[in-house]
Formats: sequence, structure tokens, C-alpha cells
Amino acid sequence: MGKFDNKVAIITGGASGMGRRMVELFSEEGALVIAADINRDSLQEVDNIEGVEGLYLNVSSEDNWISLTKQVIDTYGKIDILINNAGISSEKTVQDITIEDWDTMMRINSFGPFAGMKHVIPYMMEQKSGAIVNISSYTAQIGMGLNNYSASKGAVRAISKAAATQYGPYGVRVNAVFPGVIQTPMTDGLKESGETLKSLIRATPLQRLGTTEDVAQAVLYLASDNAAYVTGAELVIDGGFSAQ
Repeated sequence: MGKFDNKVAIITGGASGMGRRMVELFSEEGALVIAADINRDSLQEVDNIEGVEGLYLNVSSEDNWISLTKQVIDTYGKIDILINNAGISSEKTVQDITIEDWDTMMRINSFGPFAGMKHVIPYMMEQKSGAIVNISSYTAQIGMGLNNYSASKGAVRAISKAAATQYGPYGVRVNAVFPGVIQTPMTDGLKESGETLKSLIRATPLQRLGTTEDVAQAVLYLASDNAAYVTGAELVIDGGFSAQ
């Protein structure tokens, strides 16, 4: 018996990085996983995993969300779990960020999770159960990075708490995870700057970067029945960096 037997889960950004590991782990635990991603080539790869269906999704498009949720309901009859993981990053400083940069970041990182909840929660309310995990960032909790990325992740933190309080009475749990620097394709650029990488590791109490497994296991817990009395929680996965 798996933790997610007979459960239907949507994981955005599920074709690579943290999302890919979540897809694999949830599938191993018995879930029927919808790996939703904008990268069609990567979707073809993840679609080959047993128990996984790869579907195209641009999280910044509300029309895409409407189509995806309808397709999942028409095919599987329910949505038990939503993991809002898809996102982008940027190294631009506050002086270089344009209004176009701001809008793009907000549409993907903030509106994406909002739209996902907007269109999935009504189905969860009907079935009187559901688990949502939104991926924020440790930059949303500490004074680090005056930029559009930290702002977008701060929005995710706020809407997660709001959704948890508003929809808890309907049996819908909403929690947020706050990863630190995780080794994914998105952070591969750090390897090109050896000193930056070393300084990050030195500044982290556990003396290493995070892995996709670290984050996926935390998300698995929050989405599972083991966390049946957990909602509105903030789980930081950063090796102790933000505790200093």
C-alpha cells in the first residue's frame, strides 16, 4: 500500500528539477500523477514513467488552467492533490529589473499558483477533501534579495495562508514549502562560480546545498494523510540558513 493509492495529483513544473523528483516519488507511492509542464520535450520523457501522464500547461495562462482541470476531471473524476511547483528565477538586481521582468515573474511565480488554486479548489470543495502544497522560497522569509523573485515568492506565502484559513472548513488543506538553494537545472549556474558556491555552503549550517529529494520528501509529507491536521504551515528546507 502506498501513501497515495487511488489519489490523483497534479504537479506543475513536473518535467524537470524538483518537480520531476516529486512526480517520481508520488508515482512510487501509488498516485496517478499529472505532470504539468510547459516544456513539451521533457514532458515526453516523464510521460513514460508508470502512473504518470504528462500534460502541457503554461501556469501563467488561466485558459490553460481551465482546460487542464477540466481534462483531469473528465478523465479521472477527481483531483486530490495539487502541487504548485512551477517557477522561474532571475539574477537581475533591483536596478536592472524592468516592468516587463516584474510582470513575467509575477505571472509565473505568483499568478500561476493562485490560478491553480482558483480552478482546483472548487472540485476539492465538492469532494470535501484535498491537499495543496505551494512552493515558495526562503527568500520570502528573510531579508534577502530586493528583487522580483523574492516578491513573487512572498506572494505565494501570503496566498497560501489565506487559502488555508478560507478553505479549511471544506476539508481542503493548504501548506507552503520554502526551499533554500537546491541543486537543480535552475541553479546550475552556481557551479560556474566556484567561490559563490563555496560561500553559500559555508553560510549554511548543514554545510551543503539541498537536493531535489530533500524537497520532494517534505512535499510528500504535507500532501499525505500523515499531515491530516496540518494546514497553513510553513516548512523551510534550507539547511538551517534562515535560522541564523
